Amino acid sequence: MRISCSPHRQCKPCWQPHPVKRRRFIRHLWVGLGALGLLLCLSSCSEQGGHLNGTAAKPKPDPFTIRVVTINSPSTYFVDSQNNYAGLEYDLANRFVAFLGPRYRLKMIVVDNFSKVLPTLQKGEADIAAADISITAARKRQVLFGPPFNQVQSMLVYNRDRNAEPTNVGALLDKRIVLPKGTSFVERMRELQTHTPALIWRETDSLSSEQLIEAVAHHEIDFTVADNHLLAIMQYNYPQLDAGMMLGPADKIAWAVNKLHGEKHLKQIQAFFKQIEKDGTLRNLLDRYHGHTKRLKPVDVTTFLSKSQTLLPRYVRLFKNAQEITDIDWRLLAALSYQESHWDNFSTSPTNVRGLMMLTEQTANMMNVTDRLDPKQSVMAGAKFLLWMKDRIPSRIPEPDRTFMTLAAYNNGVGHLEDARILAQKLGLNPDSWADVKRGYMLLNDPHYYSSTKHGYCSCGAPIIYTELVRSYYQIMQRYFPSYDPGVDPYRIASLPLPWLLGPPAQTSAPHALTQQAFFRPPSLTIAAAQRDG
Repeated sequence: MRISCSPHRQCKPCWQPHPVKRRRFIRHLWVGLGALGLLLCLSSCSEQGGHLNGTAAKPKPDPFTIRVVTINSPSTYFVDSQNNYAGLEYDLANRFVAFLGPRYRLKMIVVDNFSKVLPTLQKGEADIAAADISITAARKRQVLFGPPFNQVQSMLVYNRDRNAEPTNVGALLDKRIVLPKGTSFVERMRELQTHTPALIWRETDSLSSEQLIEAVAHHEIDFTVADNHLLAIMQYNYPQLDAGMMLGPADKIAWAVNKLHGEKHLKQIQAFFKQIEKDGTLRNLLDRYHGHTKRLKPVDVTTFLSKSQTLLPRYVRLFKNAQEITDIDWRLLAALSYQESHWDNFSTSPTNVRGLMMLTEQTANMMNVTDRLDPKQSVMAGAKFLLWMKDRIPSRIPEPDRTFMTLAAYNNGVGHLEDARILAQKLGLNPDSWADVKRGYMLLNDPHYYSSTKHGYCSCGAPIIYTELVRSYYQIMQRYFPSYDPGVDPYRIASLPLPWLLGPPAQTSAPHALTQQAFFRPPSLTIAAAQRDG
């Protein structure tokens, strides 16, 4: 039987609980509210304390931002004298992000010494380590390596003015030897130490390989160890440096990723290097940074530096005046002039080319030069002729390759250059890449190849050597002489500045003032895909 309350009766509502249960309910409600309040308070305090102590949880990395940890060095990442970001590792990283697609961005993370590179990767603060890293057995236990793309040899570095060439381990005993901490160079020395326990050295995490090489040059230490590529670059600045004994076999260079969660990036890296090896991009970049570094001997550098202090000052103003008209860096013009005449105004060859820029009679007539031995006429005519040569080379060719080809044409003519480009294309190479065109040049002394070209036989090792020597002298000029900005000049005949020679066009303007050093240390940076050239 269902019982309901009469609307006329004065009774409590049917839904009201029993008095005892009601008291329990209220007590439990207050306890629950109190606990909830305590939890909210603790949560708030914990969050505030975390912010105050710097222990707040790190935000999850943006999946479309590729974080690359590196170091500053001539082989990895630097700002050149034209205030452009440069370096082999930087160029590769830039192209890798472009390879991934327009949604991706590059973030360069710079640590102050090599020993921090792999720890930064392992802590998850970077996605890729790209810092001229040698593949070693010890490192394979820590990280995953991508495909090797370069090879270097560890060399003992010494100052020939202060020490005899070290040819064995005995020559290293009781010497001041300092190595950069955490590098493969330390592993190589430990291998020697197993056979010669008396061998000792110091390790530093406050000085880079570049700085230690400078310390050897200044006789602050006796020896250090560096790879052959970096040593070759540093010898342009310090010709008293030399390479002693080799330490171990050659090392392969590769990128590294985190061993725990780097599989995705590793697959992308493998696909990227497979493509750039196939299309010639890798070969071109390696040539751009290292193709010219073995052309000069120490005596050549010493002579060049000496004449840059004695002869060059007479003509600096002329080279700068030529830059004002042509927009060609005065230091490049000076480097070209040195290769032509060693800054000897009265230089004359057996074929009757004469003057600072070694002009032929035909070129002098073309440029309205009345006296090839007049430095003012010679420098201006040579600069204008170089610009005229460049205008005859297809504008689609990217820099710095177009400038390299211009230098070769200045030496040997546009005709043979075009033959070399055609041969490169027939071989399945890139005719717009200087590294590939050099291979075409080398075939122009072979009847099998030159018989089918328009301009025939050419002893074309000469323009290759010529171009690489000018590049080498230009690099030294960039190190020791500041750039020149003449300001706005309405009479210029060129509208675009000549891009720099040691790397690709600028991706982002560096926010720092120019320095006279060739390898200015840049900060970390992030670059959007839209700001890069592919």
